[in-house]
Amino acid sequence: MTGWRTLRCRTAAWQSERLEWRARARRVKAARRAARGTERLDGAHPAAVGHPGPPPTGFALLPWLLMGMGSFSNLLQGRTPDPWIGGLGLLAFNSLYIYVTFRAFDRTRRESTSTRVALGLMGLLTTGLALGYGGSWLMFFPLLGLATGAVLRGPWLGRAGVLLAVYAGVASAAQDGWEDATSIGYGTFISTMVTAAILSLSEAVRELRAAREELARRAVEQERLRFSRDLHDLLGHTLSVVVVKSEAARRLAPRDLDAALAQIADIESVGRQALTEIREAVTGYREGSLATELTRARSALSAASVEPVVRQSGAPLDPQTEALLGWVVREAVTNVVRHSRADRCEITVEGAAERVRLTVTDNGTGAGTPAAGGSAGGTGLRGLTERLAAAGGSLTAGPAPRGGFTVTADLPVGGDEPVPSAATAPRAL
Repeated sequence: MTGWRTLRCRTAAWQSERLEWRARARRVKAARRAARGTERLDGAHPAAVGHPGPPPTGFALLPWLLMGMGSFSNLLQGRTPDPWIGGLGLLAFNSLYIYVTFRAFDRTRRESTSTRVALGLMGLLTTGLALGYGGSWLMFFPLLGLATGAVLRGPWLGRAGVLLAVYAGVASAAQDGWEDATSIGYGTFISTMVTAAILSLSEAVRELRAAREELARRAVEQERLRFSRDLHDLLGHTLSVVVVKSEAARRLAPRDLDAALAQIADIESVGRQALTEIREAVTGYREGSLATELTRARSALSAASVEPVVRQSGAPLDPQTEALLGWVVREAVTNVVRHSRADRCEITVEGAAERVRLTVTDNGTGAGTPAAGGSAGGTGLRGLTERLAAAGGSLTAGPAPRGGFTVTADLPVGGDEPVPSAATAPRAL
């Protein structure tokens, strides 16, 4: 009765595992269909989408129990002495085999003490059945090797496989002589190593696919951050210039129509340039120029009735350093126009042998500037701080000692580290 009760418990456990596996398979299929729909919307071919599929379970190793059909046939035909002992041994071995193999596909359960104890009991039971009956009962050694390969991974696997194969060969020789000992030992070794290799390879493939999907997801997030950051930097400055020049044109229109028309022409030029820059930002190929940004800064500050003072010294800079400094000039001047209420703004570029420093200082009293304390506050300045830090530089922003506000950028000249481009620089939103 105890054996039948154990069998019913094992059967219930198998059914539970089977239902769980089917549920996982249905969830994976649904996710696959949804992902294919998303890929079609993105323009990719559905066949290019890689999915690891449902994880393997112990059902993949159940067919190997057919290797014990010879011993079961001997029991049915009455060729086994003490058939009740043999039947209970066969039932116990199959139960332990199923228990071990179903736990072998989860790393935590595979490395638990109960799994190792069950594997040890399998070894003792296999030895007893092989020495007690011999013949087809020796095929339990390859099954033991298969369970061992499913459970043991790592540097001890090879030694365990060799020791188990030698042990199986010696046990077979002690029962039936050396004629079948070699084949039993070889079969045990092969089943141990091949099973471990296949299952390890399957896990590695699944982990690689998961890593690839994670990298793709992060690339999409990085591209979204790049696009949002560039739009903020581009449109924030451009719209501020448009607003300032529109106000100037409105003030000049009643008394100086030509000057107002000049401001309107500048608005048209700024708008056209903004369209070009937005297209370049979308494709990720936009690179700023320090000279261009300084020219635009003069125009924007003059339109806002702020006197621009630009000083530049030092050797010519490489394009990547100029691009970063151009972004700093754009953001700092935008803040001056929008928040400072200043009437003078000084932009100084000082180049040395190893580093270059850009300083933007105004004499305003605006309350909307970033907070003091030596750190760059505000969304745009935070993004610039991260860009410069990734390139080995720094950005500080805060009230100037004599009043006003100062933004200071410090960068290495011709450093070994690549300056992050608009497509790769991170930014906190």
